[in-house]
Amino acid sequence: MKLRKLLFVLPNLFTVSSIFCGFYALTLCTGEATPAQMYQAALAIFFGIFFDGFDGRVARLTKTQSQFGMELDSLADVVTFGAAPALVVYRWALQPLGIAGVFIGFMFAACGALRLARFNVLAIREEEAKKKAAAEAAAQGLPAPKSHSAGRFFVGLPIPLGAGVVISMIIAHHGARGGQSVPDFARGPIAGVVVFLSLLMVSTVRYRTFKDLRLSRRSATVFMFILAGGVVIATQLHPAWVLVAYFSLYLLSGMIESVVLLGRHLKERRAAAAALAATVDDDDEEDDDGDEVDEQEVL
Repeated sequence: MKLRKLLFVLPNLFTVSSIFCGFYALTLCTGEATPAQMYQAALAIFFGIFFDGFDGRVARLTKTQSQFGMELDSLADVVTFGAAPALVVYRWALQPLGIAGVFIGFMFAACGALRLARFNVLAIREEEAKKKAAAEAAAQGLPAPKSHSAGRFFVGLPIPLGAGVVISMIIAHHGARGGQSVPDFARGPIAGVVVFLSLLMVSTVRYRTFKDLRLSRRSATVFMFILAGGVVIATQLHPAWVLVAYFSLYLLSGMIESVVLLGRHLKERRAAAAALAATVDDDDEEDDDGDEVDEQEVL
């Protein structure tokens, strides 16, 4: 019994470690923060992504998932991947923009919180739908239906990935330019990237969770290509740009896949509309034939 209680604590320890990383990043931004401190804050958030990625897996491995753990994880994400990256990127590049920089940093944190709230609501609805389907199946004496698509996609860019793009820029800049301050001409594009990430988090663009990923020849080939691309970037450009490339690749993959799925959905809707129109035309022709027969009978 004591071992079981300890197992419930284990995933929460990973979550709390993620909160510590976010808090440490916030402390580094206080006072006259130097570029080196901004780099350290970005590294702290990166370790927070590591801890956040393991708390759910540990909970599933030990079968200790709980509502408490889900709520704690959301609160941790607001701190570590919402408030902390927003303040870090503000102190790193957006502060000279004045009130516009404050608003853009706040926008990132607010959109991240909205995205997490929507995720929790959708997760609760999905769980309720599963329970309802299982109850209906049990009433009919059937086995509980399996959901093959649940958990395959995130709706909107996950907030840890949004934070990852932000900190990857900071890490890459520090590694490539030796800790120099951000040049003035780069502040506008950085602000645009932060706004774009904020909008992606509250969008309906779908991103794969890779929870259904299985080891196969195809997945191994894709992994080797991605790894080889990282090696090329590290050797030809700078190792600091590898993180930017990997986070950007995931960012683009969701957008491309959503465009493909949208095109397929529109094509199916057009086909369904054409089939419905053809059915209506056939019914109209039958009605016209019936009317002609009736007129002949009257005559």
